[in-house]
Amino acid sequence: MNIIIGTVVLMALAAWVWQRLATPGNREAALAGTRRMVLMNTPRLIVALISAGLFAELLPEEVVRTYLGDTSGVTGVLLGAGLGVLTPGGAFVSFALAAGASQAGASTAVLVAYITAWALFGLTKLIAEELAFLGARFIAVRVALTFPLPLIAGGVALAV
Repeated sequence: MNIIIGTVVLMALAAWVWQRLATPGNREAALAGTRRMVLMNTPRLIVALISAGLFAELLPEEVVRTYLGDTSGVTGVLLGAGLGVLTPGGAFVSFALAAGASQAGASTAVLVAYITAWALFGLTKLIAEELAFLGARFIAVRVALTFPLPLIAGGVALAV
């Protein structure tokens, strides 16, 4: 229900901003950009949701509950953070995998560590984008400074 309310509020805000755009040309360009984005992302979203559903069904729940479930503790948080680093692709892939793992019994703490590690250290982003644009020294400094964050976030989620 909160997702629906949030979506309606964001759509109302977008409509208000769209009405405030200076010229009809700007409004038309905004609509064209929105149309392109919806057409580009809808197939990805459908594939991601189907993948999440299949992933949840294919994962053996006993294994997920043992290694990533509520009783996995710090080991589960470490595994989640490691899997987040290794997950290739964008948000549609990682969030779909997290949703599938959640349905299969992964704990909130493990998913917090997974998503945080993916967002901060996803190897494909580090190598393909960050290294190319900012260089190895920047990556070394950033990783050294932010390395503990997925573990801290997962640890805090364990305590909550």
